[in-house]
Amino acid sequence: MRIAEVGSEQRSAAKAAVEAAKRGLGERGPVWWSDGTPDYNRHLVKNTPYAEWFAEARSRE
Repeated sequence: MRIAEVGSEQRSAAKAAVEAAKRGLGERGPVWWSDGTPDYNRHLVKNTPYAEWFAEARSRE
């Protein structure tokens, strides 16, 4: 079924289910750790302390 064919109630229900799943997995909402480290979720990797590691990992592919 194409998304254009889905009614607005069905679309809203699907979006709510995705949001609930992402929150349940810790992808959204407040951070689940308590050691004081920053949350880099939804940041470009090049703008995080992991930029160098990521570049090296990609070069090995």
